[in-house]
Amino acid sequence: MADGDKAAGRVISPILIGREEELRRLVAAVSRPPAVVVLEGEAGIGKSRLLAELAALPVMAGRLLLRGGARRIREPFPLGPVIEALRGTGDALARAELSPVAGALRALLPELASVLPPALKPLDDRAAERHQLFRGLAEVLRALGPVVLVVEDLHWADEQTIEFLAYALAVPLPEMSLVLAYRGEEAGGSVLEVTGRPADPVFHDHILLKALDAAQTGAMAAAILGEAGVTADFGAHLYELSSGLPLAIQELMALLRARGALIRLRSGRWARKAVAELDVPPGVRDSVRERVARLPEVARVVAEAAAVLHVPVRLAELASVSRLTRADTVAGADELLVSGLLVEQAGTVAFRHVLTAQAVYGAIPLGRRQELHARAAAAVRALKPVPLGQEAHHLRQAGRLADWVEAAEQAAEQASQLGDDAEAVRILEDVLRHAPLDPERRSRLAVRLGWAAPQVLRPPKVIDLLSQALESEQPGPLRGQLHFLIGLLQERLGEDPGAQRRAFTAAVDDLAGQPELAAWVMAALGRPMDARVPLAEHIVWLERALAVVPAIGNPVEEVFILGKIATSLGGYGDPRWLELTREVRRRTGGRPRHRQEVGAYRSIAENACLAGNYEVAATLLTAAMREAAGEESSREPLARCRLVALLLACCQGRWDGLEEETALLLEEYGGRPFDRLGAETVAACLALARGELDTARRELPDVAGNALVMGAYELLPLSVAGFLRLSTANGEAGAALAATEAAVAVWEIKGLWPLAVRALPALAEAMAAADRQEEALALVARQSARLGDLDAPMAAPALAHARAHLTTGDEAAAADFRAAAAGYDLLGAPYEAAQARELAAGRLFAAGCAGAGEPLREAMATFRDLSARWDLDRAAQLARRHGVTVKGRFPGGPQGYGADLSPREREIADMAAAGLTNREIGQQLFVSPRTVEKHLGAALRKLGLRSRAALGAHLGLEHPRSDPPRP
Repeated sequence: MADGDKAAGRVISPILIGREEELRRLVAAVSRPPAVVVLEGEAGIGKSRLLAELAALPVMAGRLLLRGGARRIREPFPLGPVIEALRGTGDALARAELSPVAGALRALLPELASVLPPALKPLDDRAAERHQLFRGLAEVLRALGPVVLVVEDLHWADEQTIEFLAYALAVPLPEMSLVLAYRGEEAGGSVLEVTGRPADPVFHDHILLKALDAAQTGAMAAAILGEAGVTADFGAHLYELSSGLPLAIQELMALLRARGALIRLRSGRWARKAVAELDVPPGVRDSVRERVARLPEVARVVAEAAAVLHVPVRLAELASVSRLTRADTVAGADELLVSGLLVEQAGTVAFRHVLTAQAVYGAIPLGRRQELHARAAAAVRALKPVPLGQEAHHLRQAGRLADWVEAAEQAAEQASQLGDDAEAVRILEDVLRHAPLDPERRSRLAVRLGWAAPQVLRPPKVIDLLSQALESEQPGPLRGQLHFLIGLLQERLGEDPGAQRRAFTAAVDDLAGQPELAAWVMAALGRPMDARVPLAEHIVWLERALAVVPAIGNPVEEVFILGKIATSLGGYGDPRWLELTREVRRRTGGRPRHRQEVGAYRSIAENACLAGNYEVAATLLTAAMREAAGEESSREPLARCRLVALLLACCQGRWDGLEEETALLLEEYGGRPFDRLGAETVAACLALARGELDTARRELPDVAGNALVMGAYELLPLSVAGFLRLSTANGEAGAALAATEAAVAVWEIKGLWPLAVRALPALAEAMAAADRQEEALALVARQSARLGDLDAPMAAPALAHARAHLTTGDEAAAADFRAAAAGYDLLGAPYEAAQARELAAGRLFAAGCAGAGEPLREAMATFRDLSARWDLDRAAQLARRHGVTVKGRFPGGPQGYGADLSPREREIADMAAAGLTNREIGQQLFVSPRTVEKHLGAALRKLGLRSRAALGAHLGLEHPRSDPPRP
């Protein structure tokens, strides 16, 4: 065939137009692994073409390109794009050495059974099996050597695919580059999160493909025609019709050629005919439909069948749906392949682009469309295994709603069995919202939805669906579960605590025959939620839950409930919390092996931290994070452990890198207002200490208000204390006290002063400033008497701190402040200790006592180490007034360390030099591996080193160590 003849049938530009810079950046990124490239652009913009150009370049000769894509019609089969990419790697893996963990993939990749290790022993924890699967995938990708993994249409990906990509980017493979392509307008928060913050060692680029301009549009048209160019008039008109979208340009050119609407000038350039003759409607849809209408009848029928099936299919399915003979199906498919509307993909055919398929689909009349969907449902049902997602989709579109519900329920069950809770939730919500259901089935599906939804990191708002099912449900276990699950979802979504309590209370009697759920509900009612419920009622519920525990019979469930009871008792200062904590540790051998056991350790650690039991909190949290990050758990419990670790680091004054970790967790928990309150509290308190006063002035009252509304009363003392300190410093103590009256009332009703006592010094200071001295003295005396018999480690230093604010004699007040500082030191609370020492120095100066400069210098050293700029500025003013010489504020820059290592950088460098991995360091310091990598990289740069080995040699010479890294 001559070149001119080839050009006459061409619908795709033979050369890349307008994407040279984007291709250069793509090549540069994948050539320096570990790397991740985000390729963003609307449908038809040319993402797939750019990836095809990459695959053909010589630079890819030494790299294995693996390509998989998500589908709009999803199957309850997790990790589909990654599994698709790996299916053809058998030959390469046959020559590789694989560790046993790769055996986790045998069920998902039967095609590779001959080269994979034996299957792993099943676990009794779905999350644990998911983590094994992730490790298996990472092992296979590692064994393949230099690899570029391309995931297309990420906006349609299932949650497990997103989680695996987050896992792969958190612990990057040194020889792997990821290319993630998606449509920005359809990408959800989880997609943006996983693509937005890779670990520091991962090279990252975000390539946004934009529409072509008028000149590039003309150049593409000329390339399709195989000529030097087109007239400016032609290019401008084509740009007007296509808006510079490459797919639209291709389709319009194919239509113009089919209509004979192109003329060739003597100059060799191409032009359009009269405007009236070329009055093509804008966009792709009409041009595609007109192209299809010009094809033979069998091609049009096959095009409709392919559009209804939507996914890549074999000719057999096309014949079944179109009701054509095999010969006619082959003839029609060939016509569509030659025209460029369809492309071949590994023995299947599919539309070249989803927009083309949608254009054809939209032109099919409703009656015929429903008939084609009914045939499609029958065709996919004959496949092995049955693609349940496709079957459900076709049955629904065919109007066969009862059959749709059956197929959808099976798909949801399959998703749940595979651990894909997000897909199960999506399917069940769709059915409950749109299918005609009898009351019994509605209740049963609503319960399944209620159990799956809280497991999703961003739970959907489906409480209304559970409430609808509840309206027709009779007394019994289903009704009890619906009430309980409504309360659980209300808690996750941060809704009215009073409504939570009513839902839980309504569940109790109906769950009498299910002790594990009955005890859970009772333990939930023992948590201080509704502000109107007194402490005595909560204690009754906790004791009832404790009495039910022996009837549960499941050791893991029993530990889970004991953890909830111990958590609440710890917040009330009831000494029994420590006894129950010992029992939890005894039953688990100090190592929580299941998700629920991890949850028990984590929840006890949170209240232990807030009460000032930092040593117990750290011990429990270390064990929980070790298991959550290890072989037997997954991303979600680890993220929840990190939320508690954030609070512990804040309370213990380990602030280096805390802002970054806080930002990460706020993103991860964007859909869980209740759970993210801890991170919001830390962010607001850090803003105050760092001197970001506008932010603190805005966020501290907001966070406190949210905690009050959602019933997170345990967190209130941190934000209330910060708000009162800032307000008092600004002369606004009276207004602040009025704003925090509700919080103080809740602490009183709930008996939460063992936790709230940490806010008492700020409260006493504000009351003294507002001329409420006598009232403040009575409050402090009352709490001293109340807390004496309770387990409240923060009480002694906080009460001394509060009394000192109210003491009139300067020397006596200074003594109380210094006693408070010593008490805070014993607890490991350096920020509070430094505040107390600064105040002691102020009183000593006022009394004219010698030695006042010593506690001031100690306070300023701590503020400097913490980068607590607000406090340091205030203390520096006191020093200047009294002629105390101190070290400069922040030598070397705003962080205060210049070329020297910060305390956190030194700590991490020491651990790395001792041979610990980033993950191990993160577990000991309660931060993410990404945060560890950031600080380790900074330490290496400051020391002018390039590797951990060099770091070990450097620190071994200059800073020998004989002790292990501190936890």
